Amino acid sequence: MRAAEPPCRLILLAPLSGWSTPLDEVPDPVFAARMLGGGLAVDPTGSTLHAPCDGEIIALAASSHAVTLRSDAGAEILMHIGIDTVGLAGQGFDAHVSMGQKVVAGQRLITFDLDLIARRAKSLVTPILVMEGCGFTLVRSFENCEIAVGDVLMEIASSGEAAKGSNRETPDSGNQGSQIHKGEVRRLRVALEHGIHARPAARIVGALKTLAGEVSLVSQDGIANARSTVALMKLGVRKGDEVEVRAAGRDAHVAVSVVAAFLAGTHEDGGGSGEVRRASAAPNAGQPPVQISVESAAPPALVQATKTRAAVSARAGAALQGVIASRGVAVGQAVRLAAREIEVTRLGAGAAHETLRLDRARAEVRSRLAAARTSAAGAAREIVEAHLELLDDPELTDGALALVADGASAAYAWRQAIRAGVEGLRTLGDPRMAERVDDLLDLERQVLLALNGDTGASVAKLPPEAILLAEELLPSQLVALDAGRLAGICLAGGGPTSHVAILAGAMGIPALVALGPALRDISDGMPLLLDADAGMLHVDPGADCLAAARRQLELRAARLTAEREAAREDCHTADGRRIEVFANIGSLAEAQAAARNGAEGCGLLRTEFLFLERETAPSEAEQHAEYQRLAEALAGKPLTIRTLDIGGDKPIAYLPMPAEENPALGLRGVRTSLWRPDLLRQQLRAILGVQPYGQCRVLLPMITDVAEIRSVRAMIEEARGQIGRREQIEVGVMIETPASALMAESIAGEADFFSIGTNDLTQYTLAMDRGHPELAARLDALHPAVLRLIARTAESAQARKRRIAVCGGLASEPVAAPILIGLGVHELSAVPSVIPPLKALIRGLTMKDCIRIARQALQQDSAEAVRKLAVGLADRQSAPVSLGG
Repeated sequence: MRAAEPPCRLILLAPLSGWSTPLDEVPDPVFAARMLGGGLAVDPTGSTLHAPCDGEIIALAASSHAVTLRSDAGAEILMHIGIDTVGLAGQGFDAHVSMGQKVVAGQRLITFDLDLIARRAKSLVTPILVMEGCGFTLVRSFENCEIAVGDVLMEIASSGEAAKGSNRETPDSGNQGSQIHKGEVRRLRVALEHGIHARPAARIVGALKTLAGEVSLVSQDGIANARSTVALMKLGVRKGDEVEVRAAGRDAHVAVSVVAAFLAGTHEDGGGSGEVRRASAAPNAGQPPVQISVESAAPPALVQATKTRAAVSARAGAALQGVIASRGVAVGQAVRLAAREIEVTRLGAGAAHETLRLDRARAEVRSRLAAARTSAAGAAREIVEAHLELLDDPELTDGALALVADGASAAYAWRQAIRAGVEGLRTLGDPRMAERVDDLLDLERQVLLALNGDTGASVAKLPPEAILLAEELLPSQLVALDAGRLAGICLAGGGPTSHVAILAGAMGIPALVALGPALRDISDGMPLLLDADAGMLHVDPGADCLAAARRQLELRAARLTAEREAAREDCHTADGRRIEVFANIGSLAEAQAAARNGAEGCGLLRTEFLFLERETAPSEAEQHAEYQRLAEALAGKPLTIRTLDIGGDKPIAYLPMPAEENPALGLRGVRTSLWRPDLLRQQLRAILGVQPYGQCRVLLPMITDVAEIRSVRAMIEEARGQIGRREQIEVGVMIETPASALMAESIAGEADFFSIGTNDLTQYTLAMDRGHPELAARLDALHPAVLRLIARTAESAQARKRRIAVCGGLASEPVAAPILIGLGVHELSAVPSVIPPLKALIRGLTMKDCIRIARQALQQDSAEAVRKLAVGLADRQSAPVSLGG
């Protein structure tokens, strides 16, 4: 018989000198409630953290404030220096080890500045934890006594051994599971248009990174760890589904608020609403679709018959029907993209070797994605961020590492972990969730290429006017193609909400998906007419039809070129009234796009982009540098910088807000800034330092009375003195509530200009949450009640000789321009892509027409009636606008 194995016990030595204390006394509920595991804490007198036993470093915080060691027997020990020290962003910490490094008991791990941390952190108390779930538990410990480095601190044992009976001195961990969901709980209905897919899931995970505690999402189909993108997607939550957000720990309230804001579809709003995002996503916003006729190429009976996919073939003259992913029309030649399966071997060369290979491959992909994120904007940036989150998703990485531990190769383990996630999404029976499969498969491909030493840089060279044909297309494959030669995309599979569809729309490339198996029969070089406005792909429709389509495309291109060229000039109505057309921006890339599209300045800079998705607030120097770059991109044109607009639907993880019953009516806009004047003063100094002086002006959000303006002006005067700036700076206010509209005359006495935020003004006027899925269709800024408040504001501005702008989503709707101008608005600030057609429209208007339609709009009894008026005028103006430039 085999001899019984000796008990699996381990002595942990003190990693710090100081005073040992029970976890109950740690000033953080996550540690005190033993949510991460049992152990004790040390109030340090020394400034060096040592290894408590032999083992391997399996986790090292980027800020070097925490480290996790795994012993040779598998026990995982977390050492967290101080409380809330992640906020120091590495200041005062120096790590002397790295991930994967083997260490011996007593080896130096981290040195830290004791005095600096004592001044700036919540507490120096350092928890030493045996991690929950590692298979070990605490047997005995030495608490409430003075210790020195190397003293015996704790004895731990494998869970089976400990269960035999020991003098365990820590509180029973049996209650820990019940504590996970104590704390904050909130039920809500999901308003995200496409449910919880990769991008919102990834953004939720990213937002929770800096928050402590357990966060879960519960739906009717199960429960998911809210820190796992894959787990969130696999819930299959759709728009309108009711879910429950649960959180426990120090940051429970903030965590629930953050997740709820994402699920309401409002967190990514930065001052532009869904209206603005829809406008910016349309590559030819404001332009009518090109009308292509194929009657000369095929008899009507044939065209009608081929609209049934089952009966279709890819012979000359056929028309395949697909699903529109990105509108537009293209003429070109078929170019097939053949998928290449990457081969993997099942058996690995040892767990340590394969783990290192997988870590290195993921690090390489992470580095590549991080570099891509710096130059990406809009939808492309969001997709890159989603892939970054998936790369570190615990469900994927844990699954892959478990397979590696069982002897699999890194490539095989990664593929199997990805495919498990893929199957989980496909079994949901939800087409939109199934489309997220592409993101997982894309990540599989990127990591496998890295494991093979292939950067993926070599891609097929496209001929001019290539219409790409493929079964499926991954986002990374699309980004790698030469967009200048890519005329269109046709996929046999896929869906209209996939990331490839979103990217194609952002790039202005016409695309159809779900064209079916007939697409395989189209040979390379076949002439094609892709009509993605009508959802049809015409196969070799004939020379006459192709020539006619080219002429119409040339006309539209000429019109767009003329409008962009004309947009460089100042904008006036047909009878000479000056109307300024500015841009709403939220990044350097958007500022550059605004300049290219003829913006006469920036009417709204959403500064939240500097504060979101990070662990600490940006410094004054960082803010100033970014504002200066934006000012230079605008080449001296006005730059209107809105002060930080957070709270309500835009929480920031490192700035926890007080508990609020209704965040939309709580600390928002300037109220938050006055609540945290240190951040506001820093931002004002950064703005005042921008040169040339006079280019920048300050815009205050969510103003409701004059006292708020006076408080900020006093801070501006203080900041001017601190930096030695003599010149005044213009200070404007956003009119976003009925209160500010009704008080506009008094507010005009303190403000230099007005800017109307129609998104919030509409929400508060109509008492409709703009994130509510059942009310979204009724939330129309052309409602007569909203227009009457705009008229009231314009009258007050005129009486005080103040300029008035509209920077909300309504300014990006060309059909609304005549009404707004007729009400007395001097400036429209829109998304950059809308500016050329918007200027063209305004140049075809007269003030007489604008005033007439504005008066008619104020007398209507519904938004529908107003919109009908506006569309009628736009239709009458469209011909001269399109051709006049």
